This record gives sequence, C-alpha cells and structure tokens, in this order.
Amino acid sequence: MTRLSLVRHGQTDWNLSRRIQGSSDIPLNETGREQARATGKALSRRRWDAIYASPLSRAEETARIIAAEAGLDEPQLISDVAERRYGDAEGLTGEEILARFPEGVAVPGRESRDQVVARALPALIELAEAHPGESLIVVSHGGVIGTLVRHVTDRALPRPGEVIPNGSVHDFIYRDGALELDRFNLTAEDHDLFTSVFS
Repeated sequence: MTRLSLVRHGQTDWNLSRRIQGSSDIPLNETGREQARATGKALSRRRWDAIYASPLSRAEETARIIAAEAGLDEPQLISDVAERRYGDAEGLTGEEILARFPEGVAVPGRESRDQVVARALPALIELAEAHPGESLIVVSHGGVIGTLVRHVTDRALPRPGEVIPNGSVHDFIYRDGALELDRFNLTAEDHDLFTSVFS
C-alpha cells in the first residue's frame, strides 16, 4: 500500500480574479506562498518519503515551499499531473466563457475530463508502484484533482458546488492495483491533516 497525498497549489492572481488558468503558467502570489507554507507546516507533522509536482510554476513553487517545511528534498516534476488544458477559454472568467462559448458550443483546444484521467491516473499508479509502502506528496491542480476524485468515487465527490481550495490536501491510497480516495478536501486547519492514514 502506498499513500499519495495530492495538494492543490497556492493562490495566483488569476485564481483571485477567477480566470481559467489551465496550461497557462501563472505564478503564485504572496497569499499563495503563505498557503503553501501553512500546508507545508501541517504536512510536516506526518512522515513523507518524497515530493513531486506538476511542472507549471505555481505547482512547482508550492512544492518547493512544502518541501522546505517538511524537510524533504527538491520536488521531482511529473508532466502528466499538469493542469487540464482549457484551450481558448484560458485567461477568461466564467462569464466571459459563457458569452463567447454558449452552452453546447465546444471550446476549441479544451481537454476533456476523460483525457485528463487517461494521462494523470496512469502516471500516479506508476509512481505508486515504484514506491511501495511509501508516503508521497504530489502537488497538482484543481482541475486534475477534481477529475481524479470524480473518477475514483464514481462522481460522488466533489458534491455540487463544492470547490477544491488552494492549498488543500486529498489523501489517496494505492493498493491491489487501484487508486482509492481516503480523505477529501483537508486544509491546514484540519486536525485530521496531521494524522497519517497508516496510523
């Protein structure tokens, strides 16, 4: 059994203005760095073997901050956990997307949720199989984490209207050839975040 704790990166200015980021490489803002530090401090109370991250700078910097807090080596990058590509919708707000692409109109270049699962899930399974019995942090993105949670819970989570906050932690367990969700949407303030699922 291997634990994979997926962390959403800290806040960016585009998060603050509610703009779709996707594959656009938008850096953390100061609030995002503080969120990463708070999550890192909370995670430092658990045992970890390594940390990995999406290569987008907002995830990589979050992972570096967490690694420093948790006493881990520099994060290793995994391209397949980068954020979902949103094509022509990147940089737009929700209202702008609806105006430009009314309901039923496909957004050119947008990656489907099935495509996200097809790249991210095998990458995480490969990582888990290479580290049996270990506890790993993977810093990724809201679109990827939400898609994986939907997939492994058969759409039970996230619930309608439920968001995945910046800096939140989502504990998965890999065993018997499958990835399963153990704990969802933990934040730096949650006491449960301090406790290992193996304890």
